[in-house]
Amino acid sequence: MRISGVPLIPRGASLPVWPPLLATRGPGGSSTGHAHHAMHLVLGLDGPLRVRAGLGPWREVPGVLTAPDVPHAIDAAGREVLLVFLDPESEAGMALGSSLEGPFRVLSAEERDLLARDAEPMSLMRAEGVAWTHRVVEVLGAGAASSRRAVHPRVRKLLRLLRDLPSDGDTSLSALAAEVGLSPGRLMHAFTESIGMPLRPYLAWLRLQRAAAAIVSGVPLGEAAHAAGFSDAAHMTRTFRRMLGMPPSVLRPTAQPARSRQRREGTLHPGHE
Repeated sequence: MRISGVPLIPRGASLPVWPPLLATRGPGGSSTGHAHHAMHLVLGLDGPLRVRAGLGPWREVPGVLTAPDVPHAIDAAGREVLLVFLDPESEAGMALGSSLEGPFRVLSAEERDLLARDAEPMSLMRAEGVAWTHRVVEVLGAGAASSRRAVHPRVRKLLRLLRDLPSDGDTSLSALAAEVGLSPGRLMHAFTESIGMPLRPYLAWLRLQRAAAAIVSGVPLGEAAHAAGFSDAAHMTRTFRRMLGMPPSVLRPTAQPARSRQRREGTLHPGHE
């Protein structure tokens, strides 16, 4: 897998009131068997890709959604792909997971086209991701999308706090609850009700986004880990492997001609080292 440009949410921009996700679009690649905790939606935008579970047979499909923690391989070499990692503990992730009857869900060409339309990575990683993940749930028949949530005012305050919190800031439940004037138990309940997933995994996805954005910008792994709030590079590496099935080192930018770099900006290959 190679991420050559994960969009960075600028300082001062609104954090998404939805589980953070990683999304990218561009030339595809080929992977050996691997597993990761995140759900993995891969759409072949200009033709079919191939997928298999474990050592099973290859299938040629327009797109695929993989279940969490299930060994699989994807061959999208020569294709343009839209690739999105979703947290399985999120509201959308749980709805999609309950609809899976095996290691992956094959998408039809019609479903792929509905989800690929106007799906730009930078938009998906901001507020537009809310409507898009609702569309994924509906298109894949995982149930009706939830109505727009009313975000608790103290949760809104917390989101603003998290946006500006330094990398060494205290993100313990007790500290965050005190900052917004709620008890720890009440904050956990209000956050889950407002956002659609618990606070702790939400924070983990924010760290992943920020670390990925730093690494693809050329920041050394140790500095990227610190900037994203990981205790060290080893902690960041373990989290990347567990959640995304890859080490953060594959995010390092590679030397390439300017035209090629511009063409590939914002892309990620769905293959793994």
